[in-house]
Amino acid sequence: MKILVSGATGFVGRPLCTRLLAEGYNVRGTLLAEENPASLVKGVIPVLIDPLGPGTPWQHTVSDIDTIIHLAARVHVMDDPATDPLTEFRKVNTEGTRQLAREAAKAGVKRLVFVSSIKVNGEESLTPYSENSCAQPTDPYGISKWEAELALRGIEAETGLQVVIVRPTLVYGPGVKANFLSMMKIVSRGIPLPFASIQNKRSLIYVGNLVDALAACVTHPAAAGKTYLISDGEDVSTPDLIRRTAAALGYPARLFPVSASLMRLAGTIIGKRPAVNRLLGSLTVESSAIRRELGWRAPFTMDEGLCETASWFKDVYGNKHENFRNGLR
Repeated sequence: MKILVSGATGFVGRPLCTRLLAEGYNVRGTLLAEENPASLVKGVIPVLIDPLGPGTPWQHTVSDIDTIIHLAARVHVMDDPATDPLTEFRKVNTEGTRQLAREAAKAGVKRLVFVSSIKVNGEESLTPYSENSCAQPTDPYGISKWEAELALRGIEAETGLQVVIVRPTLVYGPGVKANFLSMMKIVSRGIPLPFASIQNKRSLIYVGNLVDALAACVTHPAAAGKTYLISDGEDVSTPDLIRRTAAALGYPARLFPVSASLMRLAGTIIGKRPAVNRLLGSLTVESSAIRRELGWRAPFTMDEGLCETASWFKDVYGNKHENFRNGLR
C-alpha cells in the first residue's frame, strides 16, 4: 500500500512515518521547497509540494496513492501576527484540505485520514465531549478545522472517497512545543507554580498513542466515514500533570495554592485570559467509540508517555536547565 503523509516532517508526522515504514508500507512525505529533505524520516520518499491552499496542485502527487494521512495545517498560535487570522486559517486548513480531497477523489485515492482537533468541540466542558457532541469551535483554528471536516464529508458523499476524521486532545511527546514545552522548562528550573488547589480534569494523548490510532484508521474497514475523539484514556488535573511531569524529569514539583478566580482576574488584566482558562478549566473526551469499533487500545500509559517525553527533554535541554537550577542553590 502506498501512503502519502502531509506534514511528514512535523511533531506527529515523523513518528507516524516511522511506524508506517515499520509496517512495510510505501510511505511518501510532503516537503516544502524551503524544508531540508533530511528532515524526513529515512526511507520516506520525498514529494515536493507548494504551500497548502485552495490552488495547491496535487494531481501528480496523489495519482498512484492508496491512502492519505493529512496532518499539515496552519497551527494554532497564541499571538497570531496575521491581521485577519480566520482568513489565513481558512485558506490553509479549510480550502487547502478541500483541494487535497477533491484531487484525491479524482485520482482514485481510496481513503483520507484527516487529523482535526478537539477545538472543533470547544475549549472547555464540564462533561466529556463525545462524537455525538455538538461542534462549538470558538477560535479561528477550531473554526477552520470544523469547516474542513464539513467539506470532507461533502466530498465523501459526492465521490465515495472514504474519510476518517480524528480529533486528538492535547498531544505531548518527544519534540513537543508550545505550552507543554514551556511547562517542562518551568518545572525543570524549579520555579513555583500557583496550581496546588486547582481541581480540573484534562484529557491528553501521547504522540505514540495517536500514531497507533492513526495506523488503525488507515486499514480498518469500520473506520470509513467515522469521526473519532481520542485520548490516553486517563484524565488528569493541572497540578497532577505537573507533579507527574516533574517526577518523570526527576525534579520535585513546586506548587502553591492561589484561587482560580484570582488567577482568572490576573489573566484578564495581562491579556492572557484564554491561556489561563485552559490551565484552570476542564476539557475531557469520551473516546470509547474507537476502542469499541476498531478494537483500539492505547499501547502506552500516560506515565510511560511522560517518561519518554522527559527523556527527550533532558537530552535536548537538560544541561542548560540543570545549570539554571544549580545557580539557584
